[in-house]
Amino acid sequence: MSFHAISLEEKQSALDELRKAKEQFAARGWFPGTSGNLSIRVGEFSPDSFHFAVTSSGKDKSIHTPEDFLFVDAAGEPCEATKLKPSAETLIHAKIYRMTGCGAIFHVHTVFNNVLSELYGDQGYVPVQGIELIKGLGIWEENAAIEIPVLPNYADIAAIAKLVPDALKPEIPGILLRNHGIYVWGKNAFEAKRHLEAFEFIFEVEYRRLALK
Repeated sequence: MSFHAISLEEKQSALDELRKAKEQFAARGWFPGTSGNLSIRVGEFSPDSFHFAVTSSGKDKSIHTPEDFLFVDAAGEPCEATKLKPSAETLIHAKIYRMTGCGAIFHVHTVFNNVLSELYGDQGYVPVQGIELIKGLGIWEENAAIEIPVLPNYADIAAIAKLVPDALKPEIPGILLRNHGIYVWGKNAFEAKRHLEAFEFIFEVEYRRLALK
């Protein structure tokens, strides 16, 4: 499906959901210094052909403007004539969409996910067990133990994107970048938001647990 064949209503719905998510996450302080990025996929999907709306680069996410988002293709290139630039990490979004077929991806920077990603960076994953909100990731096993992948944080975004396929775990809808932030995804914006909130709760609990030792 070409970008222009996607209905105006679907495009507008994606932008509306992104505005709502941006407002909610900004209120929590999850976009310090214009950091972070959000995206929602639109239209039909195949691993080599898809489109998504993504936050534009360098914008203050605590306010709404007509320049907050743009649509890009599977290569991360704008679908329409625009002066806007997609977020620097759009290639990572594109890779996650290509590998998972998900419907939405949210990326935020918090103190808790930064500290834990650095603490466990050499290990390559954050080990977590027995925290109730693991259920928010769709894992209902009693006293569940999970390993949240941590990727190295390179200045070359394309180099990070190449590492995504090997880091993906079907049961874990998220990847940490070391000393940077987390990418989470879901079949739609609602599920991605639920996963993000669960991850951030898990990180805070684990941080405070370690601080008490």
